[in-house]
Formats: sequence, C-alpha cells, structure tokens
Amino acid sequence: MTETTYILVHGAWGGEWCWRDVGHELTRRDVQWTAVDLPSSTHGAHPNTFLGDDAHEVIEIAKLDGPVVLVGHSYGGAVITEAADRVPNLERLIYIAALVPRLDQSASEIIEETSVRTLLDQAIEVEGDYLRLNPERAAAALYQDCTEEVAAWAVSNLTTQTIASLRSPRSSFDVEVPSYYVRCSLDYGIDPSVQEVMSGRCGEVATLESGHSPMLSQPVALCDLLLTSA
Repeated sequence: MTETTYILVHGAWGGEWCWRDVGHELTRRDVQWTAVDLPSSTHGAHPNTFLGDDAHEVIEIAKLDGPVVLVGHSYGGAVITEAADRVPNLERLIYIAALVPRLDQSASEIIEETSVRTLLDQAIEVEGDYLRLNPERAAAALYQDCTEEVAAWAVSNLTTQTIASLRSPRSSFDVEVPSYYVRCSLDYGIDPSVQEVMSGRCGEVATLESGHSPMLSQPVALCDLLLTSA
C-alpha cells in the first residue's frame, strides 16, 4: 500500500523554508512529506498572481500515486481549500491558524469581517501591488514564542506578497473529506477569535498554546497533532 504524503503549504510572505523543523521531525518519524513554494510569495512575482495560481502549484505537486494530506498554515488555508476539489487522491485537510474562506470569499474579506486588529496588521506595509512586512514588527507578530535565533532567521527569509492573491475569491466547491483545525491560542497574527470562526468550518478542532508559527516554535508538538488527526 502506498504511504500517505503530507503536502505542507505556507502562509503569506513565507516559503517552503517555514517547514524546515517540521520536515525534519516528519522525516525522523518516517512520514513522507513535501513542501510548496507559492508563486504569490516568490521574489519577483507578477503582480497578477492570484489565489488560483497558488492552488495550481499545490495541485501539480499533489499528482502522486498515493493519498495526500494537504496542510495549510495561515493564508495557506485558503490555498488548500481552493485546491482541494481538484486533488483526486485527497485524504484530509489540516488547517493551522488558517483562513478557511467560503465559496466566493477571499482571504482579505475574512479579515475585514472582523474588527480585531493584530500586531500583524501593524507590520504590513504597502508597496505598489505588493505587501511587505516591517521586520521588527513581523518578529513580534509571527515569531514571538520562537528563540531569537529562529525568529531572526525567519524574518530574514520573508518575501513580499501579491495583493491580488489575498483579494482573490475562492472558486472551488467543498469536498467530502475529513478536516482538522489547529487553533493557536497565543496568536498575534490571526486573532484566536477569528480562528474560532474558521475552526467552525472544519470537522475536528485542537488547540495549541503557541503563537502564529508553531512549525518553528513547537515543531514536535505540531507534528503530534498532524499525525493524531489521522
């Protein structure tokens, strides 16, 4: 029987580097995995890089012989939701402090529905057709419970994000597979109250006492939850 592969999808401003420590832990446990670099977060991305372009990247990587689990962090939750109905070997969806848009809803619209301002909102700077993060404020918003070394390394890897990707509405339909949401209770990026709403769109829910990036602050505990969801 072909083993399940975990496809790890980062959030806005990130890259496959976000999953460095989780990847090491999954490998240690003999779990197959791969990580994605989303086009909208790539240096030099065309300004018209949309949610659908990110989803297409995931769909292409998911063309494997065996079952796959899509894992989405933050904006990556919108990406895996958009991709899900075009992944025929999909086993389940896992969301980590993630956005889970409804049909015709964009990632930006989810945030605009709430009046809660976060440290991440304060870190965002507009640069033409892109958003970038102020480095000092990004560290406090995304990596406050990481070591100083890890936080500095992560901030140094942050990219720009196309505004178009965050404003693109979801166009895919729901899929009949199990879904699992990991809420991060100390999150300064996506407020826990927003995560409460998002988790209500999923089948099962767990809570991790972490900031917005548990893949870097608590990779072992996060892997425990990823594998427990099976």
